[in-house]
Amino acid sequence: MSTTSTLRPRAETAEPPPKRIGFGGRLSRWDLKLSPYLYISPFFILFFVTGLFPLVYTGWVAVHDWDLIMGQGEFVGAKNFTDVLGGRDFWKALGNTFSIFVLSSVPQVIAAITIAALLDANLRAKTFWRMGVLLPYVVAPVAVSLIFSNLFADKYGLINSLIGLVGIDPIAWHGERLPSHIAIATMVNFRWTGYNALIFLAAMQAIPRDLYEQASIDGAGKIRQFFSVTVPMLRPTIIFIVITSTIGGLQIFDEARLYDQFGRGGADGQWQTLTILLYEQGWTQSNFGRASATAVLLFLIIVVIGVINYLIIRLISTPEVKR
Repeated sequence: MSTTSTLRPRAETAEPPPKRIGFGGRLSRWDLKLSPYLYISPFFILFFVTGLFPLVYTGWVAVHDWDLIMGQGEFVGAKNFTDVLGGRDFWKALGNTFSIFVLSSVPQVIAAITIAALLDANLRAKTFWRMGVLLPYVVAPVAVSLIFSNLFADKYGLINSLIGLVGIDPIAWHGERLPSHIAIATMVNFRWTGYNALIFLAAMQAIPRDLYEQASIDGAGKIRQFFSVTVPMLRPTIIFIVITSTIGGLQIFDEARLYDQFGRGGADGQWQTLTILLYEQGWTQSNFGRASATAVLLFLIIVVIGVINYLIIRLISTPEVKR
């Protein structure tokens, strides 16, 4: 009797049912996805509230007839911009702003690098000297302005008394345009040179010391090492300082406004800056539309000058040697 084996189909293996993810698992997944955005969100929220929104709103006000008391008026388009650009006060304030900016920023950066190089040397009581250069930055702008306005007083100022000892006639520090710019730039340099020097010092200490040893072996002295090693390695920091000095220098307000007791930039606008003009248009003339137009123009000027400074620094900086 022959037996035939019957082939039976294999039973298909049933797949296990999908594991249900509980609330804790879903929460953990969302935590991994959203946590990075939550960590960086405070910066963007603050930037939107204190930076982007005021900038956009200023542009909105600039194209309207906006009064301090009556509020928003009719849409006027570019009229506020044409009124500002067509006026004499804007161009005079712009010239004053650039003059004070150049007189303060250029000597400030040079002095800051020099002071940082001295502080980076082997000095005794390094902490004392480093804290000392930062003290002017801690002093309130009002106190600095009061002190320097008396130092540069036209009749009884200490500066005129000192130059009178060598036979130089007294200078009208508050009456003439260029002397007033020099006095205000001196205040700016007094406050900010030490602050920038510490930034340069931090960058200098990050430079590898092997580079100085190699330069010394090649016969380079201290001065040659400074210009051939230190300055090229400080290129990113110099760009940062120049751009921040440009932004601060073109927005100068405290020192110029507090230079005299009236705070209007001089009897004939000798040292009236764009920010003082903006303040006068908004709060004295009650014309927020024109003041906002001035603010927008100042913003565009800062952007353009910042880009130009960045390109110039990149061109004049020493390129890296290709091996």
